[in-house]
Amino acid sequence: MRRHLVIGATAILLGVSLAGSPVLAMGSGGDSGGASKTTQKCKKNQVWDKKKQKCVLPKQGMLDDESIFEAGRDLAYAGRYDEAINVLTMAADKRDPRILNFLGYAHRKSGRVNVGLGYYLEALRIDPNYTLVREYLGEAYLQIGDMAKAKGQLAEIEKRKGMDCAEYRVLSAQIEAASKAG
Repeated sequence: MRRHLVIGATAILLGVSLAGSPVLAMGSGGDSGGASKTTQKCKKNQVWDKKKQKCVLPKQGMLDDESIFEAGRDLAYAGRYDEAINVLTMAADKRDPRILNFLGYAHRKSGRVNVGLGYYLEALRIDPNYTLVREYLGEAYLQIGDMAKAKGQLAEIEKRKGMDCAEYRVLSAQIEAASKAG
């Protein structure tokens, strides 16, 4: 795993893309991303630097963790998963549940579901009330066919935020669709 991260960080510093063509992905739940300056204005492997007010190639320590989180989240939601992973791994705070969540999301969406599960579980260990992680964890469980664990995450979201939050509605609809399909 560490080798993958080092290779990814090196590739982004050299401007080499590890990602394929972008595929649009929609975020759901409370941390909804959207079109950002990183995804709208910056070229592949670049992120928006708020201080400089321009796109830059990210380097370890040059961006604050909030900017890294926002850029990584937005890249992940734009379907640029490997770029998101490369940016998110540059965060100084490796225990930030938001960073861990979107590392999980990007890995899961790029087909590395088990790697994603590890990031989600670590994020929940740090912040068990972070319901967006629970939604995405439930989605991961659906991907691997574990309906019981997906329903368990839905119950945890309900316990923490009720049934009227976006995370509950999205995961509930996905569970229902998976139940009908299966």
